Amino acid sequence: MTIQHHLTDDLIMAYAAGTLTESLNLVIATHLSLCDDCRAAVASYEAVGGAVIETGARADVSDACLEGALALIRGRAPAPRPQRRAPDPVFPNPLRDYVGCRLADVSWRPLGMGVKHAVIPTQDEATARLLYIPAGTAMPNHSHKGMELTLVLQGAFEDADGRFGRGDIEVADPDLHHTPIADVSQDCICLAVTDAPLRFKGFLPRLAQSFLKI
Repeated sequence: MTIQHHLTDDLIMAYAAGTLTESLNLVIATHLSLCDDCRAAVASYEAVGGAVIETGARADVSDACLEGALALIRGRAPAPRPQRRAPDPVFPNPLRDYVGCRLADVSWRPLGMGVKHAVIPTQDEATARLLYIPAGTAMPNHSHKGMELTLVLQGAFEDADGRFGRGDIEVADPDLHHTPIADVSQDCICLAVTDAPLRFKGFLPRLAQSFLKI
């Protein structure tokens, strides 16, 4: 697997600094689990951040600071999901805490033309979802009101920005107008995160948009 499409420097730096939302962290962490280059870039930014902290001014903290921080971490740590069956290779580790270990367990909802989606609950205003696009199927032509990150987990799709296979991530902004088409060789499964609704060109997708929350 050779990854051709990577994260932008701005996203890598923000991820390393811990300033992104849960939904964006999810898609980026999932991409990092597949991409050696972006994982190395994050490590570089983290090293720079660590050096800045080491050379910065020090501040006194109370004796209870460490225990308080550890208590917060313990209280917020998600309970691990039981893995009684072999995990599906489609889902990298960062995604399994959210959707489970197997593709067959996903509760899909139809979007039309065989396309399905499953919204992933997160605690921010952005929307994270799994997309299932049958082989050879074209998504409706659309642009974006905000940013959309789309990570391929299985199969591939092609649009104006090129071909995206497993591990590739497309970073779309309001300037991109595209019609993603799934490769004919295999059904395409993606993890997509949007921080604003899409702009559909066709009447029927726009009509369905309010019901499907896309």
